[in-house]
Amino acid sequence: MTSDAIVVGGGVVGLATATVLAERGLRVRIWSRDDVLGTTSAVAGALWWPYRIEPATEAGAWALASLRLYQELAADPDRSGVGLVAGVHADTVLDGLGSWAKEVEGLRQLAPDEVPGPYRTGLGARLPLIDMPVHLAFLRSRFEALGGTFEQREVRDFAEAAALAPLVVDCTGLAARELVPDPGLRPVRGQLVVVENPGIEEWFTAADESAGETTYFFPHRDRLVLGGTAEEGDERLGPDPETAAAIVARCARVRPEIAEARILRHLVGLRPARVGGVRMEAVPLPGGGRLVHHYGHGGAGVTVAWGCAEAAADLALG
Repeated sequence: MTSDAIVVGGGVVGLATATVLAERGLRVRIWSRDDVLGTTSAVAGALWWPYRIEPATEAGAWALASLRLYQELAADPDRSGVGLVAGVHADTVLDGLGSWAKEVEGLRQLAPDEVPGPYRTGLGARLPLIDMPVHLAFLRSRFEALGGTFEQREVRDFAEAAALAPLVVDCTGLAARELVPDPGLRPVRGQLVVVENPGIEEWFTAADESAGETTYFFPHRDRLVLGGTAEEGDERLGPDPETAAAIVARCARVRPEIAEARILRHLVGLRPARVGGVRMEAVPLPGGGRLVHHYGHGGAGVTVAWGCAEAAADLALG
């Protein structure tokens, strides 16, 4: 055995899980089909908020644990990619949220005249907003500083990893559908438009979890990430021009200056949703090893990454 653990998957969940295991003293390797900037995580907006994830009770606890870490990382946003930014969740009321909301400092119900655009209800908050390309590079560096190794390698069978480490952690996201296989996994397509930031400093969301369309914009210094969609079962990775135009139009209803902003690029990612929610389960491997499945985080992988990583490490080492 050349390692204590191999984490398969190099997105935010895989990086967080590998880092927690390394912090607990294990020799850890990450095997990832893609570079960190080629993962689904790199396409995320990404605002901390428990969105499209189950089971709800566990997700709330995982999200709060992650929130605390992001608040610490926000002390050095240039390095970590994490900033604390004010904004508005429209069409949302406090009474409609889980118990986790009571522990989010500063989360408050807004008066109708405080909610922008054609909305009359909403919540105000100052939350972690994460520049994912910067953040993923930061996480990889943090993991490697702990002695971890990141290898770009496609895995076709977990036995490949089990031959080299007694602990294998499956953080493969949507790829677990074929690799496990798990037919309960389904893609939820998200399309984004990145434009030059016309001077917007606050984020905005109006997201109906039951709808295929959402409206949000997230400021990252000189650029603004506009969204979005939540199209279940749609696996198209190419951007749709009509969808892009509709995203810009919806965002411009809230901030008209967005309509004239220069488009920089289009992004598409497939969220790894799963019937029954996140799978976190340990199964034995031949020879006495252990395989921990840790996937199915839907649209909230960034939000729950660190709480989930701690839980997966407890399961792996318990």
